[in-house]
Amino acid sequence: MTEVVSENSEVTVLLVDDNPQNLKVLYETLKDKGYRLLIANEGEKALDLAHRHQPEVILLDIMMPDMDGYQVCERLKASPETADSAVVFLSALDDLQAKVKGFSLGGADYISKPFQSQEVIARVKTHARVIRLERELQARNRELQGDQTRILNSISEGIYGLDENGAIEFANPAAAMIMRCPVEEIVGRNFFEAHFATSIEGTGGLPVHGTCRQGVAENQRNIRMLRPDGSAFPAECRSTPKLDDDELHGAVVVFRDITAELESEAALEEARTLVQEQRDQLAHASRLTTMGEMAAGFAHEINQPLTAITNYARVSKRMMAKETPDLGLIGETLDKIEAQSHRASEIIRRIRRFMKKPATGKEIISLPSLLEDTRQFAEVDMRNNDGGIEVAVPEELPDVVADPIQVQQVALNLIRNALEATRSSGASTPVEVSASVAGPHCVRVQVRDHGIGLPEDAEEKLFLPFYTTKDEGMGIGLATCRSLIQAQGGDIGFERPEGGGACFFFTLPVAGAEGSPCRPEDPVSARED
Repeated sequence: MTEVVSENSEVTVLLVDDNPQNLKVLYETLKDKGYRLLIANEGEKALDLAHRHQPEVILLDIMMPDMDGYQVCERLKASPETADSAVVFLSALDDLQAKVKGFSLGGADYISKPFQSQEVIARVKTHARVIRLERELQARNRELQGDQTRILNSISEGIYGLDENGAIEFANPAAAMIMRCPVEEIVGRNFFEAHFATSIEGTGGLPVHGTCRQGVAENQRNIRMLRPDGSAFPAECRSTPKLDDDELHGAVVVFRDITAELESEAALEEARTLVQEQRDQLAHASRLTTMGEMAAGFAHEINQPLTAITNYARVSKRMMAKETPDLGLIGETLDKIEAQSHRASEIIRRIRRFMKKPATGKEIISLPSLLEDTRQFAEVDMRNNDGGIEVAVPEELPDVVADPIQVQQVALNLIRNALEATRSSGASTPVEVSASVAGPHCVRVQVRDHGIGLPEDAEEKLFLPFYTTKDEGMGIGLATCRSLIQAQGGDIGFERPEGGGACFFFTLPVAGAEGSPCRPEDPVSARED
């Protein structure tokens, strides 16, 4: 055996013939073609070279002693290392049977002896190219399979490949980790039987079943999946059909354990509930503070009808003490007593309504009546301030969905601030309370005063907790207002109107509106309209 390596060898060609003259001719024919040439003069040596160098092309003589070319070819094709080599038989046997036998054993081509050099060169070139392309394709496929495996192994979600009956054909390491058992124990099991408590009616209603049988993609959350050890866990599961030319071959299932996620969501919801409770308590404390500040005014307001009732009662007694009492005049006096008692009762009703804690949930409210009620409520402060309150609300204003007590609290807070600003500036122009439609699903309420306005640097801090422009303010009023309005699905803001003063506004969603119709940008766009 002799091994000859040509320069610039890219393709290896093994020449096998027991005739030295034939080997020499083959070598001379191919030596300048850039191939790496290997030479063997018998079958065993040919097999040894083939296994060590995996040649792309083997020119193989059939008629050899000890081991003929057919036997060599058979053993080459039986070995994984040499199975893809292109075996081109060289033989003086030119009958059809010899050729058929060669091809049946895996031969790629057949050249009859005596061969022509150009034919050998052309055949080798063709087969070498085909083998190189096949090997490159196989290498690329192995690379892609490696990438696919690495990707699947790196994904934290469990992945199953199912056939149309639900049998698990593939499982990635994450699936094994979630299921707490090796991949080998998962593959081959039935997905529905292994992970769901199937009923006697079958698997028809189970997750992923529709994907396997009808090719319908599914996405389900918080379903209960079983592990092989019998434990259960909540899961999110997505499944997509495996299709090949529109033919359904099962499903790919991606799933994950959402136990921690659900616990986090529950904790978050609990925190939200706590925040809401604290916000309600803060709002209630703010209302109590407001009532404390308005106590003197309310005392005066209630004292007036009570004094009038006392006086009317005395007058009635004197009239009734006469020998011939004027019953008509007494009746008119009693009507006045009744009216004054209603007046006092109405004031107390407003106070009690304002002071109580709001019921959970929102209701449909009419803003004109609520703002008018608030105006009357604020009249107590108005009497302690110069100026007045003007309410301008169109009759066709749509109803809104909100908590009436909290909306009234915000409106009253803004009105009282406006009255205070008006008094501080020494102005007598009334505070203007108005409402209008802002966009298709939102109503805007604004309170404008003609007071001293706000400092330039106050605008960005107005609604921050504990920020105040008042000497004796605590800085929780506007922060509470923002919290209350945002809880209604609306927004609150401030504008500098032309002519001085200040304008605060808030928005509320129209009853029946869907989504978040009162986003912060809505009032701006409404003003631009």
